[in-house]
Amino acid sequence: MQKIIFLIFACLFFQINSVMPQEITYPLWQSGKVPNYQKTDEIEKRDTSETIHISLVQSPEITVYMPSKRNATGQAVIICPGGGYVNLAFSWEGTDVAKLLNSKGITAIVLKYRLPNSKSNIVPNLSPLLDAKRAIRMVRFYAAKWNIKKDKVGIMGFSAGGHLASTLGTHFDSGNPNATDPIEQFSSRPDFMILIYPVISMSKNIMHAGSRNNLIGDKPTDELAKMYSNELQVTKATPPTFLVHATDDKTVPVENSLLFYQALKDNGGPAEMHIYPTGGHGFGLALGKGYLETWTDRCVDWLRSLK
Repeated sequence: MQKIIFLIFACLFFQINSVMPQEITYPLWQSGKVPNYQKTDEIEKRDTSETIHISLVQSPEITVYMPSKRNATGQAVIICPGGGYVNLAFSWEGTDVAKLLNSKGITAIVLKYRLPNSKSNIVPNLSPLLDAKRAIRMVRFYAAKWNIKKDKVGIMGFSAGGHLASTLGTHFDSGNPNATDPIEQFSSRPDFMILIYPVISMSKNIMHAGSRNNLIGDKPTDELAKMYSNELQVTKATPPTFLVHATDDKTVPVENSLLFYQALKDNGGPAEMHIYPTGGHGFGLALGKGYLETWTDRCVDWLRSLK
């Protein structure tokens, strides 16, 4: 009798877990050959004292959070945590956000991207964008397997992660149809962007100097600063964008979002922006911060409105 009861509970456990949201981690380059990478004695660091912070990233990868198939909307959001291009606020601006999106039927993918301060980079400023491009190609490659529609794959970023997301949205390419790696044949253009208190400019006096210094140095050439000032790179092909910022942000001034919104408006790009009077910087999901907490509701509403 005990064996029968055990078997019944085992079957129920399997059935319940077979429909629960899945969390799977994949290396970005499954062949093991990572571009713009050189072997060093550095070791990737993970601080879990309060929230998870990752630095000196050596193995770029994505962690995929999938809702149950019945709830899946077909949309996917690749999340770029912030951290000033010196570390990644991996749980605060990554996995916590992924779980919220997952609860809305949206597949969420947290990107652990390489940071320019690591000695393992050959050209430091290239690695974050290489990883972001690879992530979106990879999501499209596995779209059918992950219950995603290839034309509903977007990018989301917080702070410096917002800079990376907006860099992808203004520096994408259509893929290489002749690549031997089938993943590289896919376009890296996001179908939409979600930018939360983003770093945007690298050439204006409203820039976040720490992100600029870590990515391109404290004395970049005018050409390099312009290239990474994403308000100057917006075109008619830039994807629809959702922006959130707080007026009292003293770390990344709200003018970063305002400049990007203006550039989108000038180029006819669809955009929605929510500016809150208070909230400062790095509020993440803003739990317990009054109506600022509802920014995620506005974001999900916007995602559902996309054609």
